[in-house]
Amino acid sequence: MTSQAQSLSAHILPTSATMIGVCMTVMSIGHLGPRDDMRLLIDRLLAVDALVFLASALLSFISMRSRSSGAKLEAWGEMVFIAGLGLLALGAVTLAFALR
Repeated sequence: MTSQAQSLSAHILPTSATMIGVCMTVMSIGHLGPRDDMRLLIDRLLAVDALVFLASALLSFISMRSRSSGAKLEAWGEMVFIAGLGLLALGAVTLAFALR
């Protein structure tokens, strides 16, 4: 694996872990308001997003530990991370329109 790939995985791993915390924090803050169908949708979206970031972190970790398929796993970790960011942005927009 190239040093650039190792460098990228070394950034994706802690950032994915941080983003899991962001998802959990937003879910917790959401419980301060009234419960409705939109809030339940946002909670579920953020819970799935936390799992997406977990998958990204795992792929990045395994890519750093793997000798043979590290570059491929690192590329998958990057794509999953970008998908997680997209889901988080969708959750943020949904949350913004759900606020009254």
